[in-house]
Order: sequence, then structure tokens, then C-alpha cells
Amino acid sequence: MTGIVEDEQRALAARVALTRRIDRGSVVLSSRLAGAFLNVPRHPFVPVFYRREEGRFVPWRATAQDAEAWLDAVYADDSLITEVDGVHAEDAAPGGLIGAPTSSSTAPSLMADMLDALDVAEGQEVCEVGTGTGYNAGALCFLAGDRHVTTVERTASLADRARRRLAAVGFHPLVLRGDGARDLPAGATYDRIVATASVRRVPPAWRARLRPGGIMVVPLKGELAGGMVARLTKLPDGAAAGHILHTPAAFMPLRSGAEPSVHVPDVPDGPRRESGLSGRVLDDWTFSFFAQLHMPAGLVRSCGTNDRGLHVTTLYDPGDGSLTRVGDQTDGSASVIRQGPRDLWAPLEAAHRQWQELNRPRREWFGIEVTAREQTVHYTAPGGEPHRWVL
Repeated sequence: MTGIVEDEQRALAARVALTRRIDRGSVVLSSRLAGAFLNVPRHPFVPVFYRREEGRFVPWRATAQDAEAWLDAVYADDSLITEVDGVHAEDAAPGGLIGAPTSSSTAPSLMADMLDALDVAEGQEVCEVGTGTGYNAGALCFLAGDRHVTTVERTASLADRARRRLAAVGFHPLVLRGDGARDLPAGATYDRIVATASVRRVPPAWRARLRPGGIMVVPLKGELAGGMVARLTKLPDGAAAGHILHTPAAFMPLRSGAEPSVHVPDVPDGPRRESGLSGRVLDDWTFSFFAQLHMPAGLVRSCGTNDRGLHVTTLYDPGDGSLTRVGDQTDGSASVIRQGPRDLWAPLEAAHRQWQELNRPRREWFGIEVTAREQTVHYTAPGGEPHRWVL
């Protein structure tokens, strides 16, 4: 009994420390939001998660020898990877695996920032898309009341695990398995909608199911990391409008419908031109969200180094077969080789020039509007000049 009490006290102390850490950062916690982090434990939702060891993802579960270190990791302000290439950490071999993360528990400070923007009141009807571990759904249950929360997860095993773990901590929301962009309960409408996976554009069903005056918080991201989080309010005319939050976010993409795999072909040597801009600029999160506004849907990027250790970015548009390689040179310039009808690097060079001319505007200076006809991001320069981009 003493050991159990000590563990509970240690877990509570960890929650208190995490809440203080979030509050000292970029999010000023309201008393209700602080209450969610103090009262909803994280560790029951991530009993096993991956840690990186020498290029592999190795599952980590608490043992008597490392329980304290494990708990410290759980309550650190970090994302925790729970699934790699569809293999949940609980099902992985002890030696782990090599692959790409496909599900995780969001870093608590980002989770807090989004929940603060969502502004959930008790009794409001809330829909979460992307249940994942269930930890964020637990916070929503604390804020709204669990009978007012619906959470949708595409993967059956994740939905089942989340349902069990939510019940274990006393919450019983409606946990559904389905395509979160499409499979919302028939006829249901919501005061609040939040997504914990990124989308290129806001799915029409979310705007349609949001009640007038309601709020949705949605991560927007295309091919590049460092995406945006949009906070939108449903207007009386049916449109949704709002602004971009200050926090960059690289959520995993929402899996919806068919998921074709696109292979980026090699670019054959051919005529080249010089560029003063390295492909590495697309990894700069202060610029990448702006760059994404100038990239057409479906554009794919791959990057790495060549045999001289210099950075190479390749852009490919499977729609028309355009292919462009941007390779760093030893003199600091970059060479551009293209194949197909379009030079895919030229619009991004122009975007970078415009971004600098606008004095490197931050995410939170941009607005967003979503209607039945189009979705746009807009920015007004200090002199009053408007700029507008279609998502």
C-alpha cells in the first residue's frame, strides 16, 4: 500500500510540475485549463511509448529500476511517439523498429495552447478529430463534461485503447472509429471542433457541423513541417473566419480516404541555372508556413545530402510531372535542374523575396477565412496593402 501511495503522490507532483512549466511558458493558463492538467493524468494514456536509440524506435515501459525516469519523461513538455508505421509501442518487439511515426501524444504546451484557443465551457458539445492516446479527450471531458464530448479515431486499435483508458480515469465520452474528415455522427452539430492531426484544407464537414458562433481549432500543414494552427469562428452566413495562432505545429497528417503513395523520381542531369536560395530554407519554421501558401496541393518534397555532403531538395508535382532539384554548391549558391513543364523552385524563390519584403511576418499576423467556395489566408501590411492566398 505504501508503494502505491508513493507512486500516486509522485504522479501528482509530476502533474503539478508540468502545469507550472506550461504556465511559465507561452501559455497563460486559466484556472479551468490548469485544472484540466492537474486533474487528468497523462501516464495512464501512455503506458508504453517509443524513445529513439541509435536510429531505432524502442518501446519504453516503466520498470522498478527506471520508474522515476519513465515518469519524468511522461510529464516532460514533449510529444511522445506511440506508434511507428502502424505498430503501437505496446505491440512492438523489445528491440524496437525502424520506421516513421504514425501516432503520438502531443506536447502538453501545444495541447494547452490549442485548448486555450478552443475556449471550452462546461456543457458545450465538443468534437475532437484524432483521438490518439485519449489524453486530450480526457482534458476535453474535464472542461465540457464527458457526455458532451465526441472523439473520432480512424484506427480501431487506437480507439479501443483510448476508450478503455478514458474509462479507467472516470471519463466516458463517445469514442468512434471512423474517418474524422467525413464520419461524424449523422445530424450532430457542435459548439467546438478541434483536430489533433493536420489537414491541407479544412474539411467541409467541419464547417458544416459547427454551430453559428462556434469555434474550431485546426492544424493546417502541407508537405513542409512547421505548419499553422487556425482558430476559426462560425459566422451567421455560414462562413468561418479567424486567425492563425503564434505556435508552429507539425502534427501528423489526418488520414482520410485513399492514401496513394507518391515516389519522388530522380532528376536527370540537364541544363541548370543558379539560385541564391538553398533548399534548406524550407526547413526554417519561420518561413515554411509562408512557403506552403505558394505550393500547390499535391506537391511532394524530398531532401537529403549528395555524395559531397551538400544539401539537396527535390520537388515533384505528380499532377503534371514537373520535377525540380535544388542542390547546394560549395560556393554557397545553389544549382537548379528541372524536368517537365514548370520550374517548381521559382515560385518559392519569389515567396522568399516577398516574405523578406514584408519584414518576415509572423504566423499570428495572418487571418483565415473558410467558405463553401474557397479557403484563403490573408495578411494586411502596415501600409494597408492586402495580400491573399488560396489554400
